[in-house]
This record gives sequence, C-alpha cells and structure tokens, in this order.
Amino acid sequence: MARIKHNNFIDTVDLVFSDAKKEGILHLYAEGDFLNGRTIKIKGSELLHFGTTGYLGLEQDERLKAAAINAVNKYGTQFPLSKSYLSHPLYAELESKIEKMYGIEPIITKNSTLGHMAVIPTIIRDEDAVILDHQVHWSVQNACQLLKLRGIPVEMIRHNNLEMLEDKIRQLRDIAGKIWYMADGVYSMFGDFAPVKELLAIAEKYPQLYFYFDDVHGMSWKGKNGTGFIFDAIGHLPGNVAIVSTLSKTFGASGATFFTSDEKLREKIKNFGGPLTFSAQLEPASVGAAIASCDIHLSPEIETLQTELAKKILHFGSQLFKSGVPVVCENDSPVFFLPMGTPATAFNFTKRLYSDGFYLNLGIYPAVPIKNTGIRITISAHNQLEDITSLSNAIKNNFNDALQQTSTDENRIRRAFRMETKISESAQRLETNPAHIEILRSITEIDKKEWDSSIGRQNILDWEGMQYLEKTFSNENDPTQNWEFFYFIARDDKSNVVLMTFFTLALWKDDMLSTESVSRHLEEIRKTNPLHMTSKVLSMGSLFTEGSHCYIDHDHPLAENVMRIFLNKIEDIYESTSADMLVLRDFEIGFRWDEIIKKQGYIRIDMPESCVIEHLNLSAIQDYGSLLSSRSRKHFNKDIISFEKFYDVEIKEKLNDTELERAYRLYCNVKEKNLAINNFLYTREVFENMNGYPNWEFITVKLKEAPQQNFTGIMFCYKNSINAYVPELIGMDYTAGEGFNLYRQLLFQTIKRAGALEIPRIDFGISASFEKKKLGARAISKIAYVQARDNYAMELMQTLQNEHKAVR
Repeated sequence: MARIKHNNFIDTVDLVFSDAKKEGILHLYAEGDFLNGRTIKIKGSELLHFGTTGYLGLEQDERLKAAAINAVNKYGTQFPLSKSYLSHPLYAELESKIEKMYGIEPIITKNSTLGHMAVIPTIIRDEDAVILDHQVHWSVQNACQLLKLRGIPVEMIRHNNLEMLEDKIRQLRDIAGKIWYMADGVYSMFGDFAPVKELLAIAEKYPQLYFYFDDVHGMSWKGKNGTGFIFDAIGHLPGNVAIVSTLSKTFGASGATFFTSDEKLREKIKNFGGPLTFSAQLEPASVGAAIASCDIHLSPEIETLQTELAKKILHFGSQLFKSGVPVVCENDSPVFFLPMGTPATAFNFTKRLYSDGFYLNLGIYPAVPIKNTGIRITISAHNQLEDITSLSNAIKNNFNDALQQTSTDENRIRRAFRMETKISESAQRLETNPAHIEILRSITEIDKKEWDSSIGRQNILDWEGMQYLEKTFSNENDPTQNWEFFYFIARDDKSNVVLMTFFTLALWKDDMLSTESVSRHLEEIRKTNPLHMTSKVLSMGSLFTEGSHCYIDHDHPLAENVMRIFLNKIEDIYESTSADMLVLRDFEIGFRWDEIIKKQGYIRIDMPESCVIEHLNLSAIQDYGSLLSSRSRKHFNKDIISFEKFYDVEIKEKLNDTELERAYRLYCNVKEKNLAINNFLYTREVFENMNGYPNWEFITVKLKEAPQQNFTGIMFCYKNSINAYVPELIGMDYTAGEGFNLYRQLLFQTIKRAGALEIPRIDFGISASFEKKKLGARAISKIAYVQARDNYAMELMQTLQNEHKAVR
C-alpha cells in the first residue's frame, strides 16, 4: 500500500494566522488601566472600538458590575464543585429568571463551546444523521466530530443552500431516524440570517427533519425580552427545534443556555451531558452579572436599548450606502462585513483604518473562505453617531486606495462574493503594463523550441507530450476524461518570455488526497453515483503530469508585476468557467513568490513527495548496488537482484490488441488496490493513444514459469525528448507476482532502461516514496496553492481527513 503524507488542516490554519500575526492584525493585546467600550488602546494608540460583540454594551453597565462584585464578596471567586453535586446559591435565581424570559426552562452551561459538547452528543442518537451548514460556528462542527466516532453520518452543505439540504435529506431519510440540520441564527462574520421560515416549511415536507440553532449572535438585540433572532422568528418553540443562546457577548455576563421543549431530553442532558457533569460551574461573579442582565431583559428598558442600537445600525448602513463601498449582507444585524477578497487587500485596509484611529476585526479563513477575506465591523451601544460617521468617511477614503495598492479592483471583489459587478477604474489601470500575457488553447499555437526550453525538460511536459495529452483528454464524451487546456505566455516588450505555464479544467474527486479509508468508503457510493463528491477544478498542470509546470524568469525586472497580472488573468478564467476550485501546484518549498500568492487569496498546502533520480551514473548501471548506501544495498541485493533471475524482461515500442487488453487489466488492478492518490480510472483509449506516439514505450516483465503470452507486470514509460525518463503508470498481476517482489523489480528495470537509453534523469513521481528512495531516488517536497469558491470545499476536505465510519 502506497504511503502518502497528507496535508493537515491545522497546519494550513496555522500558516494563515501566522501571516496575519506578522502583519500586526491578529493576537493583539489591549492596553490601559480600564475599558469603557467606546475606545480601546492597542500599541499605544487609542482607537474607536468597532470590534465588540457586546452589542448592547451591557458588559460596562454599572448594575452588572455591582452585581458581580457583590456575588464575589458573598460567595467567593468560584464554587469549586460539579453542578451534578451541588449548585451555588445564585443558580436557582438565574434559572428562574431565564425561564421567565423565554417561557421555557433552560439548561445553563459554562460557555457555548462546552454547551455544544454537552448537548450534541446527547441529543443525537446512533440511528440519527447530521447535516451541517458549512458556515455554522466552529464549536458546533467540532462537537460533531465526536459523533463520527459512533458511526453517525455527518454531512455538510453549502451555506444556506436549501436545494442541497433537501438533496441530503433525501439521501439520508431511508437510513436515519432523525435528521438534524445545524446552523447559526445570525452568522458571526457576514451577519446574515438563517432562512428560518423556509427551513420550517421544509420540515413540514420531511417529518424526520430537526433543527439545532446556535443563536449566540442573535441574542439581546433582537426579540421580546431580548431572547434572540430565532425565538423572534419562530415564536413558540416547536418539538423539532433546539436552540443554544448565550449569557455572554451582548448579554453582558458569561455562560450559555440551551432550550428544548422536550422535557425528557432536557433532563437527560442535565443528568449526564459530558461537560455539565465534569466541568466547573459558572463563577458567582458571572451568575450575579447574568441575574442583573436578566432584570434588564425583563424590563421595558430592553426595548429602549434595542431601539437605540437599531438607530445606530441604520445610520451606519445608510452612510455605507452613500459611500458606495460594498457590504456583503444588508439587514438589521449589528454585524457588517466589508468584502476585500484577498488577505493582501484586507491587511492593507485594516492597517489603514488602524492608522486613522479605528479598531476593526479581520475576517479570514477558516472563519470565511480564503477568497472571501474581509473586515467585520460591529455596531454597539458604545459607538456614538459621530464615531460612526467618522468611520464611514474613513472607509470611503481608504477603500479604493487599498484596492489599487494591492492590484485588485471592486469588480474582482464582487465576483468573489457573488455580488453584482459594476465598472471599475482600477481594473482598467491594471492593464497598463509593459508585460503582455497571451492565453492560448493548444500546444500547436506555441513554438516547440520555446516551449521545450522553458517547460519541457521534465515529465511528460515536452511539446510532444502535450500533444499526446490534448489528443487523449480533449473533446471526450466521458466527463471524467474531458479536459480543457489553457496556455499562458507572458512576454516583455522585446518578446522575451517572463512566464510560461499551462492549466487544465477537469473533474477531480474531492477525496483525491484524502486517506485511503475515506476514498474506499466514497468509492462504494460512486458505484451507483459515479460523480458523487467531485468538483470542477482549474489546475496548473494536469492530473496526468507532475513536476514544475510553471517557468518564471525570477531575475527579470518585470517578474513580480507579471506574477500579479498572471494571478488576475487566471482568476478571470476561474470565474468564467465557474470552476469550484483553483489550484497552483507543484512548487518547491521556498518558492520566491509565496507571499504574493498567499495574499492573493490562496491557501498553501503540502503536496505528496515527488521522487526523482538525477545524474544517473550510466557507466555504473550494471553494478547499480554500488551506487547505493550500505543499508539500501542490502535491500537491493536481497529483494531485487536475487529475484531478477525469475523474470523475462522485454521492451516493447507498441502493444498489440491482446497485449493492450492485458496491460489495461493490470493497470486496473493497481488502480483498484491503491487509492492513495484517488483520481479517476483512465479509459482504455488513454493506453491505445500511447501506441500512436513514439515517445511511449512499455517495459514488461514475465515470470518465466508463467504462460508465454501473459506478462506479469508492465510499466508505461514516456521518453521525454529532452531530458527525462518517466514511468507514468504501472500494471501488476498481484496474484502471479506474489512472493516475487514484482513492484520492486519493475522499478529496477525502469532504472536499467533509462541507463540503456543514456537518459540521466528518471521522474518517478509521487506515492511509494519509501520504496523509491531505497533505490536511490531523491524525495522532493512540494507545495500547492488552493483557492476555493467558498469554504464548503475546504471544510469538506477537512471533514474527509477525520476518522469516521461508513454510512449504514
């Protein structure tokens, strides 16, 4: 089984956050001897605070402060005992007042994250299933990881995509009891709402459908008694709805609440809800402050506070509308999101606003899709109207400058957020550059010598190899084998090549780089639904090639400018083709333009290692073991040389029909067994076309005791016309070759053949790097840059990497 080092989601997030920290935007510290809510001091500068989630400003209310102090004086700083044993004296009063607010008995938890961990594994039974909105809060998604260990299906849909939700319900309804859809009431970044009425209408069609809403950001500023967005939208709590709300953020205290009309379920959670049993209870200060906040929520004052906040929200919205600066979602939420598109633009704009005296929140992956990076602005009771007006003016004054300085334009941003586009002057400015980029659709439009000297020195990337790929994968009826080709050539004013590369538009399996266990589960589904979990991907290079797909003259004075223009050009094609994902791949670690690419909205991920033998010592090929380390030499003598005598080896320029059928069957054997790189099965035509190109040849090995016509293994090899020998695909008869080290023998015969052809480089490619390194290959670590249309694809990859069991 081939071993592949798979990219780790945590490493990806770490890279994104580390870049933001370097820019001085994340992981900051507030300074000063006190906080007032209106301003905040950071790095010695007093900034107007537009980043709080305490929308009503109750965290600074003197009554809550006094209640917290009084509770500490009376009951101490904590009550160190599990609530399962005993609650401290203030708990009963808090529970009573919250019940009065909502008209239903609550469960109080330490915070919403621990609340989800307590509630979700308890209310979801083994026979149930879960569907997540891909923008539901991380704490909900994290709690659902526990469900997978029990074999509970956890699926994901694109944000607020009700059509996709119904499709998932139909897939699950015959194998699940209850189907839980989990979403936020008010989403914390974009400030948009769950379509509650539409969701309840869907539930009428599917009685199995239940809802779990995290309404933390809808609390206090909305609804009767400030009970939040969801309660305001549904009124009476039905039996198929569960809600998590908060005592922190805009409520002004600390803790979280859970509501269900199912009394038995509520008691079950209270009896043994994980962290409810084993975690500490709320501190007396938090409970005291929460009781004081309840009193405000149960009084007419809450309506006054809501009205005053609504005026400020309306004022800011109207100011932004006048400025012409786009906003992702326009509603009455106190959360506004200004689209920036790329991290580079968001970093630039944020620092500009910091300099002008305003603190704002950066919205970045994984909270939002990487290409939907932007600025979250929250309006609170602390903000004065003149503060809001000043902020609006600063936004207007800095927006276009930030775009121009980071080589983007408003249309590009609007397309990234699927907003209506408009004429953009900055887009026109981008085109005035001494470099020119051609976009061509066939290798036949490109000079062979120029292509080969730039790109064609490795793998199947020479001019003839590209001809083979175009013939094999163009205009095919099978969507899994049909690609579109795009060639990019950037030249200076003297026609010198500054950049050259090619892209393909093709279907990829979403699990292509996932673990084999995940892929085997999905392949069972694909037996009846072949295109299940596949995406249209615009990728540098192709699924058939690997290596350096992009030539850049790094020392050219226009190189950086060309790179920026190229990134914009490829994104234009990405948009016009409606691809789901954009991938720039196979760069070596330390790539010079790494920062530029990441700041343009790409996530850097690790690719599987690629193995290559360079500078093959042709004179020593007959005594190859002498070239290896002592440890590898022992392996070579024991596991390879000693078995060579059992095989007849033959090099074939072409395969007849019988041989071709045998070769294809052996390839299918390998493809079925090895899912480490799970791409689509190639059709027989791919191998038939090899016969038509002299650069292809076939190394066959046959056990001497086997029937004369049946070779045991085959290596499909490409002779790069310039520099490299490429064992592209392999076929093996596992049964016949068992005990004879068939795979290792094919690797060695490939090395011998390259030596015979006097080709000093062998591109062994990815997978099974351990075996290849034992034969002297060097493993090269590669990286790729990925951009997804939304977080769905990225989070789906994260989900697939986690342990789970097959759907029953």
